[in-house]
Amino acid sequence: MAINFNKDSVIDLTPISRSEVYSEIEDLLLEDEKICAAFKTIRDQLVFTTLRIISADVQGITGKRVSYTSLPYSKIQFFTIQTPGFAELVPDSELALVFTNGFKATFEFKGKTNIGGIGRLISRYVLK
Repeated sequence: MAINFNKDSVIDLTPISRSEVYSEIEDLLLEDEKICAAFKTIRDQLVFTTLRIISADVQGITGKRVSYTSLPYSKIQFFTIQTPGFAELVPDSELALVFTNGFKATFEFKGKTNIGGIGRLISRYVLK
């Protein structure tokens, strides 16, 4: 599933190591910005940093063209998280964000994702 914010929803995100994405986004990071968590779809990636969410939408057959989107925590008006249910075969959780301009983004995470930790990370910057 491609990260396409025109559809306002991204599904099937699975956790990956932060080191897997660092080299791909290091030029976008500010000097004091750190990667907190990273996820991927088949080819695309979603990265939570200390300041924002960065999506990498890999395009084209070769995958050499990448569209990056930066979603700063400071522009989030509110968010919701949904934890996995009890004894689900494939546990999934969801994060929905609403930004000050009315834009909405929804992310569905597959597998073991610390959705509470992501909520805490976002809260740290939204509630200041």
